Amino acid sequence: MTHHISYYHAHLYYTDEQSLATARELAAQAEQRFTLRVGRFHQQPVGPHPRWSCQLSFLPEEFGRIIPWLALNRGSLDIFVHAGTGNDPFDHTQGVMWLGNSHTLNLAAFASE
Repeated sequence: MTHHISYYHAHLYYTDEQSLATARELAAQAEQRFTLRVGRFHQQPVGPHPRWSCQLSFLPEEFGRIIPWLALNRGSLDIFVHAGTGNDPFDHTQGVMWLGNSHTLNLAAFASE
């Protein structure tokens, strides 16, 4: 099966008020530098994400600019990056990379797909 990447998501992971503040600052800096959309800052695990998170959405054309910048500026945050092909199970298992530590996703969130 051929997949086409329509977008990327970079999920900033954080665990407490201090790391939430770090994530907010990183997202604000990224939003000023790049063409991307900053999602909500969740203070509980959402969907397959095992930690609190915020999603940065951007086009594939921006990957080569955004990901290196996040790698160098993420501080102590772990970031889960995945492709967006319209196939969530594939996107969250095969089309992924981690900046920092990796975490086990809750793939049961995709059981109905």
